[in-house]
Amino acid sequence: QVQLVESGGGLVQAGESLRLSCVASGRFFSINTMGWYRQCPGKQRELVASVTTGGFTNTAESVKGRFTISRDNAKNTVYLRMNRLEVEDTAVYYCTVEARLTFTSGYGNYWGQGTQVTVSS
Repeated sequence: QVQLVESGGGLVQAGESLRLSCVASGRFFSINTMGWYRQCPGKQRELVASVTTGGFTNTAESVKGRFTISRDNAKNTVYLRMNRLEVEDTAVYYCTVEARLTFTSGYGNYWGQGTQVTVSS
């Protein structure tokens, strides 16, 4: 299985920055895409950003230019740098990865427990 541990959330004021980290561990063969979703109060979970093994990124329009996703393949870690945070960014942020448990298995999606980010005005 794949375990994902997120860190870096917290309470900040609007305009400040945070960096989220997510480390994947456990018994798996490989990881493909890694990403971050968020769930704002009263809303559905939405994609924030994702990054492939080769470094291709996909970023939501609402955070483009403020948030940057990156990964360290050697450490099985994905990061989300969040600059110029806004009150509307308040949400629980979830890490997700596509991983293969064995050489012959297909990819499955795995999720972290989430980390709270609260932005005050």
